[in-house]
Amino acid sequence: MQAQLHLLERALGYRFNSRALLQQAVTHRSYGVPHYERLEFLGDSMLNCVVAAQLFSRFPALREGDLSRLRANLVRQDTLHRVADGLKLGDYLMLGEGELKSGGFRRPSILADAFEATLGAIFLDGGFASVEDVIVRLYTELFESIDPRNTGKDPKTLLQELLQGRHMSLPVYALLATQGEAHAQKFEVECSLPDLKLRTTGIGSSRRAAEQEAAQAAIALIPKK
Repeated sequence: MQAQLHLLERALGYRFNSRALLQQAVTHRSYGVPHYERLEFLGDSMLNCVVAAQLFSRFPALREGDLSRLRANLVRQDTLHRVADGLKLGDYLMLGEGELKSGGFRRPSILADAFEATLGAIFLDGGFASVEDVIVRLYTELFESIDPRNTGKDPKTLLQELLQGRHMSLPVYALLATQGEAHAQKFEVECSLPDLKLRTTGIGSSRRAAEQEAAQAAIALIPKK
């Protein structure tokens, strides 16, 4: 495992002084001790702090309520799972035999927790500036995709309002496929826009999350007036 962790360090853009901290961050309690739960607590605090500071500086005109809604969206499990997937964090998890057999390395909750633990490990290893740098780098695309005019509205709501404003038919969502075991399922959903003859797909750990992703993809394809 130690030999493989340098690949995770490369994905994070951070090299640990104490790789034992990183190893702890990817160790589930089913595998043994020390595991990642205390680091997860710390990483959660770091993530909330950095995301809040970034939103505060990037969107000076937004009110506290709007900032809070944006932060909640950026630190929720679905978002953390997506970031962890991008790091291929599941490839490095150390799980007990039961969790390994049941597909724990794909479970959104475990991946989200391990990601937060990794942030906690970076803070202990390199200080606040180091963890801030990692979070900002990993979240840059998410920050840049925020439209301050639409704070607090999810993609499905935004898509519906956009279509209604143009007097078009509402989107139609259809479940295309469900993969994985009950505890770690992936849903694939299609979003169809009849009037524009557009179809997009989304994948998520719940049907709702997949619909939101498909709606976001549809918004990006609708021609601007």
